[in-house]
Amino acid sequence: MVVDDSAYNRRTLTELLEQIPGVVVAGKATDGDEALRMVQEVQPDLVTLDLEMPRMDGFTFLRLLMARRPTPVIVVSGYSNKENVFRALELGALDFVAKPTRTVTTDLHVIKEELAEKVAMVRQLTPSLGARRRVLTPVPPRALSALRPEPRTTTDRPRHVVVVGASTGGPTALVRLFRNIPQDIDATFLVAQHMPPRFTRTFAERLHRLGGVQVQEATGSHPLKRGEAWICPGGKCLEVGLDLQVVVKDTEPDDRYVPSVDRLFETAAKKLGEQCIGVVLTGMGDDGADGVLHIARRGGRVLAESPESAVIYGMPGAAERTGVVTAMLPLETLAERLVMWLR
Repeated sequence: MVVDDSAYNRRTLTELLEQIPGVVVAGKATDGDEALRMVQEVQPDLVTLDLEMPRMDGFTFLRLLMARRPTPVIVVSGYSNKENVFRALELGALDFVAKPTRTVTTDLHVIKEELAEKVAMVRQLTPSLGARRRVLTPVPPRALSALRPEPRTTTDRPRHVVVVGASTGGPTALVRLFRNIPQDIDATFLVAQHMPPRFTRTFAERLHRLGGVQVQEATGSHPLKRGEAWICPGGKCLEVGLDLQVVVKDTEPDDRYVPSVDRLFETAAKKLGEQCIGVVLTGMGDDGADGVLHIARRGGRVLAESPESAVIYGMPGAAERTGVVTAMLPLETLAERLVMWLR
């Protein structure tokens, strides 16, 4: 089902979706109020949702939908509304794609590919997933400057470095993970989340406002310091380089995913050995499976999210099949175990 107040967007999204084999758009709604009524009638397997609509906006629709009939929702948003995307994810949306534009036809091909990936993702969901989707308490709108800790010295090197990989469902999972990380933890966190380039900075700022460790989008190179977290920018890769620096790198031909979880895990394992802890969260595909082997071979430990909480079990499942995962745990228990290891 397509929910959008723009006739152009409704028509374009319907055409793109119906080019995907096996997809039929069962209904189109112009606002959240009409969409709620239509959901009960057509009972869609997937809803694409605009957030800014008259009468009832997308946020209100999400709250009511998740309370009445939890359904996978893909947010369709412009680049200018990145903060709204992450708010919607916290309210229960599954993922997001860029909004179609009237001027750039090449964008439509990209959006069609992204929609096809999201449809394939929804087809992998277990039937009970909708009933157990969790809505988070929204991140409070506190000023970034009020949350930044005092500057740290260059000798403040961490005892552990935690490398985290995630894809579909990852933004919400990372919010839940970072909410459990205390500010005084003796570790640095490096995150490779599959996400478009223009969204990662906003996502890093949102994680930072949780008030635990200091979270930023990585640029250039930075020394590893405890109590800090670096998010790999979209379209790039993150590595641990010489002198224990976290370094942003361009993609390479053999990178199957961007950002590459495998590349982050492998370089961290080589430089850090048993100081490295790998965490594999929800996501499609098998990114990170090779990386956890490198971590284990060099004495590090690996945690992976179990099917009980993972939106998509692809990445954690691939990690589990390597046989080197120390523990498979639901997300809340995983966060508790991680903090215990870092104490």
